[in-house]
Amino acid sequence: MASLNSSSTFGHERCLFYFIFHFETKLSHGLRGFLYFLALAYCFVGLSAITDCFFRSMENVVKHSRAVEEIDPLTNTKVIKYEKVWNYTIADITLLAFGTSFPQISLATIDAIRNIGSLTAGGLGPGTLVGSAAFDLFPIHAVCVVVPKAGELKRISDIGVWLVELFWSFWAYIWLYIILKIWTPNVITLWEALLTVAQFGLLLIHAYAQDKRWPYVSLPMTRSERPEDWVPEEKIAPYRDGNKTRDNYSEVDEDRNSIIVDIFSIHSANTEQCRNDTIPQKDDLLSVWKMQFIDALTLESPESKKLNSKSLRVAKALWKLVLAPWRLLFAFVPPYQIANGWIAFIFSLVFISGIAYIVTKITDLISCVTGINAYIIALTALAAGTSWPDLVASKIAAERQITADSAIANITCSNSVNIYIGIGVPWLIDTLYNYIAYKKPLRIENAAGLSFSLLIFFATSVGCIGVLVFRRLTLGAELGGPRHWAWLTSFYLMLLWLVFVVLSSLQVSNII
Repeated sequence: MASLNSSSTFGHERCLFYFIFHFETKLSHGLRGFLYFLALAYCFVGLSAITDCFFRSMENVVKHSRAVEEIDPLTNTKVIKYEKVWNYTIADITLLAFGTSFPQISLATIDAIRNIGSLTAGGLGPGTLVGSAAFDLFPIHAVCVVVPKAGELKRISDIGVWLVELFWSFWAYIWLYIILKIWTPNVITLWEALLTVAQFGLLLIHAYAQDKRWPYVSLPMTRSERPEDWVPEEKIAPYRDGNKTRDNYSEVDEDRNSIIVDIFSIHSANTEQCRNDTIPQKDDLLSVWKMQFIDALTLESPESKKLNSKSLRVAKALWKLVLAPWRLLFAFVPPYQIANGWIAFIFSLVFISGIAYIVTKITDLISCVTGINAYIIALTALAAGTSWPDLVASKIAAERQITADSAIANITCSNSVNIYIGIGVPWLIDTLYNYIAYKKPLRIENAAGLSFSLLIFFATSVGCIGVLVFRRLTLGAELGGPRHWAWLTSFYLMLLWLVFVVLSSLQVSNII
């Protein structure tokens, strides 16, 4: 590819950077900007498609159980019980929060690897992660508040664990501001990067200690209402004749309410949700894999053919045609019934990383041909697009769970993961290389803009948490409630997000 020549204003300097073909440079900047924005949107569509595979694999990973032998005190005989391998809280923080934040993490890591050898860090990663934190906290909370049915209230049952997660989430951004502006202004040292990553381990230990109510380190708060299973059992419509095999093994099951798998069904005793407990034989797995490719190339399903509206059928077929390249590519992900879902889980993360790499290239192109500051693009478009898995996960939790724990925990934990892992690991890569090669720290590009965004985020997040506490005290729950109050809360949270985006963009543009 050609070298990048960034234009400072729209259309002033010919951008010699191109994506695939050299003739792209001969197009007008306006047309190129439109095409690249379109390509960026298509990447986000692909991210949405791989999210389905990722959630299905994670479902199988987390529902894995182990056999434990116990002696029955009454009969004095051995009894085999099955215990879940994953702890409720740890699963929320690691597989759920880490997994749904992986698009941002991989984008930031790729940005760091591209900058190895440079004394200055790239701006895409930190900008995307701070913007993603704002998107998680405001728009996703805004969606979750209105998702429950009218009048239905969903509250956090384990307020102690949530307070621990909230503390580490807030501390993450305070810590980031300290090392950027106070401790070593505008530079990051190797020790600061190491401490940033290490704090993720402290978060896990503290949250686990609170969940298990360890003495001296946990808050003396009782847990209430949290069910034994993550979601209650739900009646599922029976399979339709003539499509049973396909429904059992297809990656895209259209008999379900959503094309996105319900990741919170992993502890449910429902037969349909647990149908993959028995690992299919080798021949069956090959049939499963074959069916994934057939699904990818099928434009009209039996369900779509039953629709009375011809225009709706055409629209659904066209949308599947748009998705076809992504669906065909992701059909190469091995069936999630293999190895408790771990192989499909890893393949999904690899595909997510690949999309993130393409996104970084397209973002460079957009900045080059339009003159828009890359940090602003990262703070807005990239943050919203890569936060799609977070939105889906929290929305599903708010819909299906009888409590608000995982819906809100995914938001707070994702924000912690964004800093401790999403920013910490890329900075660790660059600072370690700079320490070995140059014995110098890593300089942060646009540290002033990043620090300003952190201050605005912290100020607006106080407003977000404040309204959740107010709802808890007045309505008795953080999510749901009377429809007009739910929509008013949602509007208020979206307003906070707009304040954050506008002020941060104006500061980076040197307007304020």
